[in-house]
Amino acid sequence: MPVENQNTTPRRALVTGAAGGLGREVAVQLARRGCVVAVTDINGEGLAETITLIGEVGAESESIVGDFTGEGAPEAAVEKVVARWGGIDILVNNAGYGVIEPFLDATYRAWTRTLALNVTALAMACKAAGRVMREQRSGRIINITSPGSRMALPDYTAYTASKAGVDSITRAAAVALAPYGVLVNSLAPGMMDTEMQRSTEVDLARANGRDDLQAFLDERTRRIPLGRRAEIAEVAEAVVWLCLDSPKYMTAERLNMSGGLDKD
Repeated sequence: MPVENQNTTPRRALVTGAAGGLGREVAVQLARRGCVVAVTDINGEGLAETITLIGEVGAESESIVGDFTGEGAPEAAVEKVVARWGGIDILVNNAGYGVIEPFLDATYRAWTRTLALNVTALAMACKAAGRVMREQRSGRIINITSPGSRMALPDYTAYTASKAGVDSITRAAAVALAPYGVLVNSLAPGMMDTEMQRSTEVDLARANGRDDLQAFLDERTRRIPLGRRAEIAEVAEAVVWLCLDSPKYMTAERLNMSGGLDKD
């Protein structure tokens, strides 16, 4: 599919965690909408595949391979986008990590790694992009959160706690950047067929002593009021809407896209 709006000045986007799944789909959809897109991930091979897909729609791209939890890594990624294209208009904080472990067996390593990527790196990316956007007096930041941030999930507490942190950061960043015309919102996707979702549910079934994985998955799917799991492409469409099309008066908002699983 060709790039849209080729005669307009392209918006400059950075998508984290873009080596596959939702991040890849968001990056490709942004490219189709006429954006130039930088993508970052620790998985260089997957990121190369994403760059190829972006190239197929005729958009410019930039690959940033590395561990986003390193001190200064989020800031360096934003600096690379600015150096390449002169600014940044869109940041999608999609990179995430989660591990299944019963609460009473929680480990320091799992909590540290989860919070380092899902909270600290995300906050630093918001800060770095926010500073550039403040000077531009425009920009949009979208943070990927989770319905789990408002649920009691004792086998997944580090992840859900980290996403509650994402919700808090989103609100704080939105208020800090509002005077400069910068919008900060989040999106809470439901169950999708991503690599992270699949591996998490395999571990969750094992932790709950469930040998029949398909029966376990079907049972979880039946909890969703719409009766099905989300398609990656449709969730990405909602993220792109927040990036490009949502009202300019909408900020500090959490958009639920969980098929009714997460209810306000």
